[in-house]
Amino acid sequence: MRYGQIVLGPAGSGKSTYCSSVVRHAADARKTIEVVNLDPAAEYFDYEPMADIRELIHVDDAMQDEDMHFGPNGGLVFCMEYLLENVDWLEEQLGDSDDDYILFDCPGQIELYTHMTVIRQFAEVLSQRLNFRLCAVFMIDSQFLVDGPKFLSGTMAALSVMVNLELPHLNVITKMDLLSKAARKQLDSYLEPDPHVLLSEMSESTSKWNQKHAKLSDAIGKLIEDYSLVRFCPLNIRDEESLADVLLTIDNMIQYGEDTDVKTRDFEEQDEENGDD
Repeated sequence: MRYGQIVLGPAGSGKSTYCSSVVRHAADARKTIEVVNLDPAAEYFDYEPMADIRELIHVDDAMQDEDMHFGPNGGLVFCMEYLLENVDWLEEQLGDSDDDYILFDCPGQIELYTHMTVIRQFAEVLSQRLNFRLCAVFMIDSQFLVDGPKFLSGTMAALSVMVNLELPHLNVITKMDLLSKAARKQLDSYLEPDPHVLLSEMSESTSKWNQKHAKLSDAIGKLIEDYSLVRFCPLNIRDEESLADVLLTIDNMIQYGEDTDVKTRDFEEQDEENGDD
C-alpha cells in the first residue's frame, strides 16, 4: 500500500508552500515524504520533486503549438489530459516501492477540481493502478474568508470539490499567520460554520446586493446545511504544532502508519556517513 495527498486549491492559496513545509516537517521526524509537481506552468517551488510534469510536457508546449492555439487555461487542461494519456511515464517516475508517502502538488486552476473530471480520473489511476490510498487536501486562503459572504463562497467551492472528486477530503485554511488579531477572531467563529448565523449577518447588511438576492443567499445556506460535511482546519505554516495537527488528521483519514513501517533508511545512512567523517 502507498499513501498520498492530492493537494488542491486556487492559485496563490499556498499549495507548494504547504508541500515544502510537510517535507521539512517529515525530515525533522526522520520520515520520508516525497512531492510530485503536477503544475505544468510552475516557475518556482521550494522542494526537490521526485517527478515533475514539466519533464513530460510544459504548458508552453501546448500554447505554442500552431495547430491547437491554446491559451494559458486551455493549455493547462491539455497538459493534464496528456498526463492521463501517458500514465506509464508517471508510473516509471514513482517506481514500485511499498509504503511510499507522496504529495501531488496540483495546478491552481480551480475548474479542474470543481466541475471537470481530469483530477478525479487521475485519482482513480493512482488508487486502482498504482495502489495509493488517497485523500484530497483543499487549500483556501484565510484572507478570502474573513466575512460572511466570502465564507459562503469559499464553502461552496469546497463543497463542489468534495462532491466532484469523491475522495476522503480535508479543507485547510492557509496563511493564518498573516491575519490580524481581529480578522483571526472573526474567522474563528466560522470554523464550525452555521449557515443561519452567516445569513443573519448578511441580512443585517445595507448592501443592495444582499437585499436584492436574499432568497439566493437563503438557498445557498440551505444547501450548505443539507451537506453538513464542510468543515475547515486552520493552518499556521510557521507553527509546527499546527502543521502536525493537520498531518495527524490526514494520516488518520488515509490510515497511514497503521500497517506500515516508517521509512528512515535515508536518514540513517546520512548519519553513518557523518559519523565516519
